[in-house]
Amino acid sequence: MTLEANDFIDRAAAYGYDFYAGVPCSFLTPFINTVIDSEKLTYISAANEGDAVALAAGRALAGKRPVAMMQNSGLGNAVSPLTSLTWVFRLPILLIVTWRGAPDVADEPQHELMGRITTDMLDTMDLPWEIFPDDAEAVDDALARVEAHMDRTGRPYVLLMKKGTVAPAELKNNAAPTQSRGAITFRPASPKTPSVTRREALAHLVERTDPAASVVIASTGFAGRELYALADRANHLYMVGSMGCAPLLGLGLALARPDLDVIVVDGDGAALMRLGAMSTLAAYGPTNLYHLLLDNGMHESTGGQATVSAGLSFAAIAAAVGYRTTYEGHDRAVIDQMLAGGSQGPAFSHLHIAPGTDKANLPRPSATPAEVRARLMAHIGAGL
Repeated sequence: MTLEANDFIDRAAAYGYDFYAGVPCSFLTPFINTVIDSEKLTYISAANEGDAVALAAGRALAGKRPVAMMQNSGLGNAVSPLTSLTWVFRLPILLIVTWRGAPDVADEPQHELMGRITTDMLDTMDLPWEIFPDDAEAVDDALARVEAHMDRTGRPYVLLMKKGTVAPAELKNNAAPTQSRGAITFRPASPKTPSVTRREALAHLVERTDPAASVVIASTGFAGRELYALADRANHLYMVGSMGCAPLLGLGLALARPDLDVIVVDGDGAALMRLGAMSTLAAYGPTNLYHLLLDNGMHESTGGQATVSAGLSFAAIAAAVGYRTTYEGHDRAVIDQMLAGGSQGPAFSHLHIAPGTDKANLPRPSATPAEVRARLMAHIGAGL
C-alpha cells in the first residue's frame, strides 16, 4: 500500500514533531516536499547526514521532538554523531532512513552492499528499527512504539522506508534557504604570532557570558576539558566524540530557543572535519548563535599533529558562505566583537591561539555526558 505524506506528518505533529533536518533521497522526495511546503513545519537542508543528526540532537536538547531524514548510504556519514552524541548524551531523535538496495528490490550497484548490511549496522549501533508504515492506519501504532522507546531510553529510533512507501508530491516552494541580510562585515587579521592561550580565551568568554541567559557548547578534546577546569557551570555542555558536530548541535538549540544566547566553542581540527556545516549555519543561523573558533594549528589533544589551518582563514570562509559578521584576530577582542550584538545573523570569530596546555592538571568532567545534558536541560527549563 501507499500512504500520503501527511498521513504520517499530521499524526507525528501530535507528538510534537515539527522540525525536520535531512539530506534528500528519491524515496524521500514526496515526504521532504510536503514538509518544505508546510507553513507549520521547519525543514533544514543539511550538508551531510551526520550534520542532520547533530542538528536534530540540538533540537532534542531543547526538549523537542525532531526528525532526521537520510538515505541508508548516508548512515556512514552519521555513525559518529549516532554513536558518540545521541547515544552517549541520550538525545532522542526520530530517524527516517530509506532502504536503498533492499534485498527484495533491484537497485543501482552502489546500493548493493549498503542495502545488504543496513539492518546489521542499525543493530550494531544499538538503534531499534522497524519498517516505515505504508498504511495510514498503522502510523499511530508505529509512533506509539517510537515514543515509548524514547521515553524509556532517551535514545533514537529508526523507521526504515522502502521504495514507493509514500505517494508522489510535487514541490511548490523551491526558494533557496540562503539568508539575504545585507552587507557582510569581515575584519581579517594582520600576520602575527599568537600569544593568547586557550585557557585565557575561555576565561575571557566565561567572564563575558551570563549563565542565566546563555548556553556554551565546547567542542570535543581540550576545549571542553579546559572549559570544565575553568568553571563547571550548569549552562555548559562538554562535547565528547562527535568531532565537528558542536556547531550543528548549537544551531538546533539556537533555533529552538531564541531567548538564549548559544555560543559554540570550536577548534580548527573539528571545523575542518565538517567544513560544510558553516554553510548551513550561515543559511539558517539565527542572531542568537555565536561561533567562536580557537585555532592553534594542531590536533593538540592527540599529540600535536599539525592541521592545515596555517594556510587558510576560517573567518574568510565564514564570510564567503554568508555569516553576516566575521572577525579574525590574535587577541581576546574578537570575542568581545562577536558578542557585541548588532549582527544580522550568526556571528563568527576566528581567534588564533598559542599551542600548549597543562595536561597534567587538565581534568575530565566528573559527571557523565548524560548527567551534563540533564543538568543543562533543567537549567534552561527544557524537559524531555
